[in-house]
Amino acid sequence: MLKRKKEFWEEDENEPLIKEKRLNLLKIIAFALIFILFCRLFWIQVVFGKFWQDIALNNKIRLEKIKAPRGLIYSQDNMLLAQNVPTFSLVVSPSDLSEEKEKRQELLNNLKEELMSLGIEVDEEGINTVEEAPFYSYERITIKDGLSYEQFIDLDIRLKDWPGIDIVPSLKRQYPENGTFSHLIGYLSKISQEELKNDSYYSINDFYPKAGLEKEYELELRGKDGQKKIEVNSYGEEQKIIAKEDAHPGKDIVLTINGKFQKKIAELLEEYLKKLNLHYGTVIALNPQTGEVLAAFSLPTYDNNIFLWGHNEEKKKILFDTDHPLVFRATDGLYPSGSIIKGALAAGGLEEGIIKPDTQILSTGGINVGSWFFPDWKAGGHGRVNVIKALAESVNTFFYYLGGGYGNFKGLGVEGINHYLELFGFGDKTGIDIPNESSGLLPTPLWKEKVKGEPWYPGDTYHLSIGQGDILVTPLQVVNYTAAIANGGILFRPHLVDYIIDQETGEKIYKESEIIRKNFISKENIEVVRQGFRAVVEEGSGRQLKYFEPKVAGKTGTAEILGKQPHAWFTCFAPYEEPEIVLTVLIENGGEGSTVAIPLAKEILTWWFENSKTF
Repeated sequence: MLKRKKEFWEEDENEPLIKEKRLNLLKIIAFALIFILFCRLFWIQVVFGKFWQDIALNNKIRLEKIKAPRGLIYSQDNMLLAQNVPTFSLVVSPSDLSEEKEKRQELLNNLKEELMSLGIEVDEEGINTVEEAPFYSYERITIKDGLSYEQFIDLDIRLKDWPGIDIVPSLKRQYPENGTFSHLIGYLSKISQEELKNDSYYSINDFYPKAGLEKEYELELRGKDGQKKIEVNSYGEEQKIIAKEDAHPGKDIVLTINGKFQKKIAELLEEYLKKLNLHYGTVIALNPQTGEVLAAFSLPTYDNNIFLWGHNEEKKKILFDTDHPLVFRATDGLYPSGSIIKGALAAGGLEEGIIKPDTQILSTGGINVGSWFFPDWKAGGHGRVNVIKALAESVNTFFYYLGGGYGNFKGLGVEGINHYLELFGFGDKTGIDIPNESSGLLPTPLWKEKVKGEPWYPGDTYHLSIGQGDILVTPLQVVNYTAAIANGGILFRPHLVDYIIDQETGEKIYKESEIIRKNFISKENIEVVRQGFRAVVEEGSGRQLKYFEPKVAGKTGTAEILGKQPHAWFTCFAPYEEPEIVLTVLIENGGEGSTVAIPLAKEILTWWFENSKTF
């Protein structure tokens, strides 16, 4: 039986059921959507509620650091060596930029073009930091420091309506006596990501100490930063200060260095090296009664302002210079000592009773040990010499006997030599208040076996006895050892800072002289060595200073370098009776100490004794 086709106006008896199913489906979908919306709201308002609340709050209320003025550095004669100068910085607030990466990038590119059009070098690291910062970060990021007032005026007009970009006043470090004090003062440079991770005190915009006294006394110099809580408008502009914690300025530092003396030494050394067509040299002056450093200068040097104000190309030129101008040769440089250490060995021999002041040894031009010959510097030898004449004429044979022994004569041996060199401060850092000091090297049989894979031979001991071979010393160690001989046997810890001034209270905190050791050599034996140093000037290799007033005592050294000219050393003290200055001069690859180092030392001593009473 055929069914009749239902007309469109006729009702279907199943239709209410279909409508009910559709309605239920719609209800389920609606419920699901409401549930998802609820979960999303819960996630945003409860789970991440504080996060978004902070972002919203930070759009209105912000914390800003108040940078503490850095402490100043002065020389002993009140010469300003490190100061703060007012300048301007271009900063970007990521939270005030567009959240869209493309728009932010476009703004930063336009900003770079504006800066380049004014001849202002762009800090790419700062730009990169802005690009990588979260869009909700309100910490200002510096992208250009050290803007002049004229640059500030130009940029303020051009960038007035740019969102998130401000020009703020700031203080920047400056070194007025650039070059002459660079190795001592050191420098600041933009903090690295690694340095930022290691110390939570600093922020991305800070400058960090990299060398010298700036680094050594960072805690005193940096002061304590303050902060203020401010309310800002939708453009990120400050509306009012809600709370404020003042910054505390850093402490000022006054050095033991005499500025005029330092500048004179720099001038004399530069002229002298130029005349000799040489490039490297070091001069250090010390007060033997206190350990205070009076002057310390090395060439080549560098302009430490470049790391604050210079272009990247200028910085790279210094960093990759093969002359290594960043190395402070006075404290970091390592050199064979030559004969200047013979005073320490003479003191050791006297102390051990191996020799007495009147012990004589015959010098005929050298000694034969098996198939090896160890020569004197003087053909035919020096005849019979005691310890004073051996020091005066730097007689190698005497010190071969004293150090390595010969025949029935028992010497100090390598252990004894190193023991007395260590007592006088060689082979270890002096502990001066400046970073990156070198320890030097006192070679031992164990060291040679480990480093060179060779046994220790008797010839190694003979070479060590006259300051040759593998021994390495720093000019600072030499001047400090000489001071111990000058003052009668006290080894001080050299220091560069005289006192620290609290800017808020005016209190002066003095740095007391510190004794490393004393009475390690008897006064009688030290006096014999002093007489030997005076004999160097009266009748030995230092006769150029024989008639100098006040009387000078010292020791020359010529440190042999394979395939090169030897290093020229001269270390001395004056006045002989009551020493007030110890001076060490090193001319790298200069030749004989007696002919090359002494003339410069004479000029320096002349200036000192003509001017020191007026300081």
